[in-house]
Amino acid sequence: MPSRDGSSRLIPRSPEVPVNRPPAHILMVSIPAHGHVNPSLAVITELVARGHRVSYVNDPSFREVVESTGASFVPYPTKLPLTDDPAGWPSDLVAIQEVFLDDTLSMWPVLLEAFEDDRPDLVLYDIGGFAGRALGERLGVPVVQLSPAFVGWEGFEEDLAAMFEPMRNGPGGPEHYRRYADWLVEAGAVQRDVEGFKNRPERCVALVPRALQPNVDRVDEQRISFVGPCFGDRAHQGEWQRPAGAEKVLLVSLGSAFTHQPAFYRACVEAFGDLPGWHTVLQVGKHTDLAELGEVPDTVEVHRWVPQLSVLSQADAFVTHAGMGGSSEGLFHAVPMIAVPQAADQFANADALVGLGVARRLDTEQATAEALRAALLELTGDPAVAERLAELSAAGRAEGGTTRAADLIEAELRVS
Repeated sequence: MPSRDGSSRLIPRSPEVPVNRPPAHILMVSIPAHGHVNPSLAVITELVARGHRVSYVNDPSFREVVESTGASFVPYPTKLPLTDDPAGWPSDLVAIQEVFLDDTLSMWPVLLEAFEDDRPDLVLYDIGGFAGRALGERLGVPVVQLSPAFVGWEGFEEDLAAMFEPMRNGPGGPEHYRRYADWLVEAGAVQRDVEGFKNRPERCVALVPRALQPNVDRVDEQRISFVGPCFGDRAHQGEWQRPAGAEKVLLVSLGSAFTHQPAFYRACVEAFGDLPGWHTVLQVGKHTDLAELGEVPDTVEVHRWVPQLSVLSQADAFVTHAGMGGSSEGLFHAVPMIAVPQAADQFANADALVGLGVARRLDTEQATAEALRAALLELTGDPAVAERLAELSAAGRAEGGTTRAADLIEAELRVS
């Protein structure tokens, strides 16, 4: 966090123990994507329960879920493609960064109007909520990033030079960096190096298990604390009941965005529908026409959406797109996984799960019925996989989750 004199000097960390503090005004800044919002909800609920007043900034499409935490909702007009329009994202890396900058610039005047006179005592911001960091630095209050994904390690920009070099020097890259740097000056940010501002938070609480962090030995844990996934009360999502007679349960889900995969779902029905003793829960999202699935046997139940944690708590295996949320939940519940990544960090997450010895990766074009069935039987028939999952589940639970995340955030509040 920046110090009160405006430097980027780190203030010494407070002990990681609960402290009796007066209620504070905490601002949370996020973006309209379930994979970014959902990991924060339990933490926000806990902070509200501890007596803090929380303001949560997001697009109006997330009002209901945010208000369910007890936080006050503050809308902003997003420039990001919303969850129901994944095809709206450009493929060029610089163009993607431009979309995020446009979103930041759309959010910025909302933050200035809402919080210049209603000053927060601390700002939390998602990895896409860059305007939140700028506001906290402008106001000279503590700033903590809540990361729903893996974090940068020492030297990661050099390790990922093949990605960063085109953004810096490729078509449109220098112009993007200049535009971003101009905004940082205008905003009054303390950190004005563009890559430093976006990629190197002064303080971060990572809502992921250490086991899924690449190069974890090179992560500065003076700045970054791993707490594992933070689960709250999800009773409002409903409960799933294991059918009588189902010996083993398999969940198949590609998340909430990249779900229009009828051929993949048909392969799953073929692979698992007649597998003795197995009952399959197939989530297909909002974009797939159910008629495209063809004939579905009674051993496969098809849903647009399922209460994932409820199913995983009773499942014996999980076919997942390997988003960070699903990957973390699979480890938490000690469920072997078949990873079928679709986009973004899902490919790296899939490889991490394979490296941990608890998953098989099948890219979409490889996910034939034969390959899916073979992977399932191999994973669930290997006692070493079950033993490794038990170890990882225990380690993840020991990281502290929601309670420790809230403790760490409270430890950043300054005593006036």
